Amino acid sequence: MSVIQSTHEPSRAAAGPLTTPMLFLLATGAGLAVASLYYSQPMLGVLGADIGADGPTMGLVPTLTQLGYALGLIFLAPLGDRFDRRRIILIKAALLLLALLTAAVAPSIGFLLAASVVIGITATLAQDIVPAAAELARPEHRGKSVGTVMTGLLLGILLSRVVSGLVAENFGWRTMFLAAALSIAALGVALWRGLPRFVPTTQLSYAALLGSLATLWRRHPQLRRAAMAQGFLSIGFSAFWSTLAVMLHAAPFQLGSAAAGAFGLAGAAGALAAPVAGRIADRHGPERVALFGAVLAALSFAIMAMLPLLGSGAQLWLIAASALGFDLAVQVSLIAHQTIIYAVDPPARSRLNAVLMASVFIGMSIGATLASLALARWGWMGVTGVATLAALAALFTRQWPAAQRN
Repeated sequence: MSVIQSTHEPSRAAAGPLTTPMLFLLATGAGLAVASLYYSQPMLGVLGADIGADGPTMGLVPTLTQLGYALGLIFLAPLGDRFDRRRIILIKAALLLLALLTAAVAPSIGFLLAASVVIGITATLAQDIVPAAAELARPEHRGKSVGTVMTGLLLGILLSRVVSGLVAENFGWRTMFLAAALSIAALGVALWRGLPRFVPTTQLSYAALLGSLATLWRRHPQLRRAAMAQGFLSIGFSAFWSTLAVMLHAAPFQLGSAAAGAFGLAGAAGALAAPVAGRIADRHGPERVALFGAVLAALSFAIMAMLPLLGSGAQLWLIAASALGFDLAVQVSLIAHQTIIYAVDPPARSRLNAVLMASVFIGMSIGATLASLALARWGWMGVTGVATLAALAALFTRQWPAAQRN
């Protein structure tokens, strides 16, 4: 049997139909889990001053969190095909709880960086929840169910910054990590009580599961293009969000964490547009939607080059408009790329998703690092340059197949 094949899906007597309350629980769980990756970003300015770390060092917090998530996707997400996904989700929830508590009481930047890696690895339970929803849903409702869970996940990404900014501003950054830990504890109890057991869909060994990721990458050019384009977009996405709080904390704005987190509201429209993007991709083709997303992202990043020509108030409005544009672009592109890859090899959808999402969070890790260096050397215009070039690279990647055919 090929390493990219799975056994036929057995019946799941314990699973039953996907009810509305269960769908809401899964969407909430995906959002809370992935939100753990982003709580730190609006707090970096306050956190660095309190814990005694400089800007470049604080930039390692989101970098290591995103890197941990990428590692978890590569080395842990394929296990969902081999073992009971319920058990994997509960174990990850328990470990994520401990990692968030460690961050809340971290006495030094070293402890916080170590906790950040574990937070990233265990937050991948969000990517176990998404295929769990697909398995529980009836075939005729599967697309709608997965879209609902993805909306919860994307809202978790964007609204986490709003919540963390407000909490850190009024109660301190340690309180935010503690509140996050309590939310995961409540989620874990709810999933333990409500989530059914899942029968494994393959008997492949762990080594074969990991080997199948490389096989899928080599075999499917659609996967390579989707992963590379979304990875480039993620570099720009992370470059903006990982340095925004530091930039707003400095002159001429001198704004706190709450202001930085509030910019997440501008991007919430992107998450809400996710189901619409899926329907458009079904009607007009995901390739066109992905290309549109790359163009919109490049334009949204590029317009920030006008910031030096504006007053501080107008600059804030332009930053908000840019955030709205590129967040929408990145989320629309993600839905389109998922639509593309899920069609190339249906029996391997969990592993295809792992490859795509690993590229996303590797890109985010790279983006956070490059943006931290660019901000220190060239200021906010350096960050704008990094983000714009990354979006143009995504656009080139999406255009490359067309150029090859001509």
